[in-house]
Amino acid sequence: MYYQIKKKIRKLTYSSQKLKYLYSSLNNFKTQSLNIFNDEVFAKIKYWEATGQRLNIENPKYFNEKLWWLKINYRHSLMTECSDKVRVRDYIARIGLGKLLTDIYGVYDKAEEVPFKDMKGKYFIKCNHVSGINRIFDSENESNFDIREFEKTFNKALKMNYYYQSREWNYKNIEPKIIVENFIESQSALLDYRFFCFHGEVKLIFVDIDTAAIDGSHNPSAKRNIYDRKFNLQNFTVGRENFDNELVKKPENLELMIEYAEKISSPFPFCRVDLYNNNGEIKFGEITFFPGGATQQFSTDESDRMVSSWLRVK
Repeated sequence: MYYQIKKKIRKLTYSSQKLKYLYSSLNNFKTQSLNIFNDEVFAKIKYWEATGQRLNIENPKYFNEKLWWLKINYRHSLMTECSDKVRVRDYIARIGLGKLLTDIYGVYDKAEEVPFKDMKGKYFIKCNHVSGINRIFDSENESNFDIREFEKTFNKALKMNYYYQSREWNYKNIEPKIIVENFIESQSALLDYRFFCFHGEVKLIFVDIDTAAIDGSHNPSAKRNIYDRKFNLQNFTVGRENFDNELVKKPENLELMIEYAEKISSPFPFCRVDLYNNNGEIKFGEITFFPGGATQQFSTDESDRMVSSWLRVK
């Protein structure tokens, strides 16, 4: 399938900055060429690329079909705020969960404004309006940080309107910023706990490992296990291969994480709430309304239909 070929090509690009920029430029050109189409036609093209199947937007049966239906038809006033990695902090604080927020060093309009010379320690740097534009800066290894590459990548991203990449309307009116957060240190690999919430109820937990490369950028070799809310491993995959289940144990405060995720997700028919658990300390990551842009494939038809049954649309 087109999506599988694209995924393999994308992995190859991570071996070379030149290949990465070439891939990005070609992908942007393709996206711009699709801007002439309305949202529904765009959705059908992207769905075919991902699955090789026709998108049934009128009577969606599969999970990704329902996500595309929501992209086109559903609007909630909170979604733009919650998609903005800066403003979502206001939402989290407003619902009484400010303790979950990581400390931030600053928010900037341009890459050149980030004061690396004054920054002591380790930081995670990301854009607030796109997915996957991240870097790690460590003042103790400053010589390994390519400031020119950072400025080129982030300034290019700041000019991007992510809405046109995947027609996620919630990104369309976000004012682009760069946010610098304190890095969450962990003695072992930091796991991403991604709670799939349907109408305010956690149904699945995606646990992702090695999601970030050494420099903080997206790691195409990341792996994922899927669990139910009791932390029983499920027998299907979505978008990524499994990792050894012995590498992760059920968090002792899982019920508290579920409680937080359900409170955060309660206004929406579906969203993914990302949390971290570092030695029992829970921290908020982000809220995602259309995981993988609604293109990640389930390994079995049965699991796809099961997950789809939890999401009520129309």
